[in-house]
Amino acid sequence: MNRKNFLQSAAVLAAATGFPATGKAFNTGDNHKPVRIPPYLKKGDLIGITSPAGYLKVEDIQSALAGLKEWGYETRVGDTIGRRDYSFGGTDEERLADFQRMLDDPSVKAILCARGGYGAVRIIDRLDWKAFRKHPKWIIGFSDITVFHSHLNRVIDVASIHSKMCSGFPEDWSKAEQIQVDTILSLKKAIEGEQMKYEFAAAEGNKSGVAEGILVGGNLRTLETLTGSASDIHTEGKILFVEDVGEYLYSIDRMFWNLDRSGKLAKLKGLVVGGFRIKPPSDPEEEFGRTIQQIVLEKTAKYKFPVCFDFPVGHQKNNFALKCGVRHRLEVKDGLCSLTEIR
Repeated sequence: MNRKNFLQSAAVLAAATGFPATGKAFNTGDNHKPVRIPPYLKKGDLIGITSPAGYLKVEDIQSALAGLKEWGYETRVGDTIGRRDYSFGGTDEERLADFQRMLDDPSVKAILCARGGYGAVRIIDRLDWKAFRKHPKWIIGFSDITVFHSHLNRVIDVASIHSKMCSGFPEDWSKAEQIQVDTILSLKKAIEGEQMKYEFAAAEGNKSGVAEGILVGGNLRTLETLTGSASDIHTEGKILFVEDVGEYLYSIDRMFWNLDRSGKLAKLKGLVVGGFRIKPPSDPEEEFGRTIQQIVLEKTAKYKFPVCFDFPVGHQKNNFALKCGVRHRLEVKDGLCSLTEIR
């Protein structure tokens, strides 16, 4: 989707101070458990940066540090930045300890994950969320960070932000593409408490309708691997968004069958399909013969909820910030679609 087909409208600041009160909650539809909204950030707040999954060099976060400073925030670089254990940002023990410190430190108001890759699932069950439950804070990231988004929604009942991470910040804002600037600024709006609203051109294959519900989702492959675990995402009564990268079409088909057969589509309110960068088959004779739209529409044909394609989220330039665990309204109409945070 190019930029002229996408309009991001920002929002209305919250009443009075502009920041909803700590502990504001929505009903999740999951045994009527409320989701807590962490306090939104204000100038001078401290943001911790850590690598719970893949390895990232210290120099690779400098643009993020500069950008956050320009926004008025203090930053604390975790011990895992620059550490390496093969593809990981340090050993499991190092990544666990670094993330735990960020969770436990009350001075850290948000945790920005440095990158995705793989590794969060290796530490998720060993984290102690006791202090975090008392003083929730925003956990930010995408891709492998879907593990945290799903766990927070299913187990901890705290909202989080699906967004670009450190590498998404431009080195030189004056030379950056407008879409890069817009997506990073959407993160700023999200952490500062703006009501998020996205409007975008309708795509081929959309199923019209209107839905309201808690927004959940993330990387489809990661969600599939969490099936049956304590972190398995709960979708009943919710709006689900999915994206992926580097997967064969047959594999995506299998993942959507998993969503359907595991009951995750049965009582869904709406489905948002983001960017899917397809891996081409090495052998032309193994061509799958179906598009993303055909795969999704086959699995959702028996359901009445709205479906929209080409939403600007995923492993791509137009990867806008989304508040997981927060109630949204999805409108899919001829010509125009919208996803709006409900206050």
